Amino acid sequence: MTSLPIENVQAYPRPPRLEPVTEPLTIYLDDRQIAQTTRGYRVLETHHAPSYYFPPDDVADVLRRVAGSSVCEWKGVAVRA
Repeated sequence: MTSLPIENVQAYPRPPRLEPVTEPLTIYLDDRQIAQTTRGYRVLETHHAPSYYFPPDDVADVLRRVAGSSVCEWKGVAVRA
């Protein structure tokens, strides 16, 4: 793992900033790798931890869509793209 600089979420911008991630990103579920990308992005928004996004093609097909939805107090109801 790379040694990353310490960041202060209070210093993140509003509105949020989207920036490419230059390091490879990998996600494991239990001991299984389910996503890996070198084309990731992170969203930086005041008082929020960074959110990382993976292109759908870089996520294994072990994840399944399910019924239901979610709501963000700022962005509204989540919809499938």
